[in-house]
Amino acid sequence: MNIFVSNISFKVREQALSELFAQYGEVASVRIIKDKETRRSKGYGFVEMPNDNEGNAAIAALNGTNHHDRDIVVAEAKGKRETDSQPTNTAE
Repeated sequence: MNIFVSNISFKVREQALSELFAQYGEVASVRIIKDKETRRSKGYGFVEMPNDNEGNAAIAALNGTNHHDRDIVVAEAKGKRETDSQPTNTAE
């Protein structure tokens, strides 16, 4: 299960986020999104948990909780819209 996490403190590192979610099950990967130029956190990221039940437990337990003085938002990540991934035929 891919989990979207937002309102993350800019000081939080991937290891800390991994440890937070590991309380609810196996964490396969953590990625905090960073600005390409400054390399600073953008305040959101993704946590991959292979077991959906554990992922749902983490979402239920952590959404709206205070982590490093910020109320984090935790939800199942939504995939890209189908229209975004479909090639556009402009040759007509």
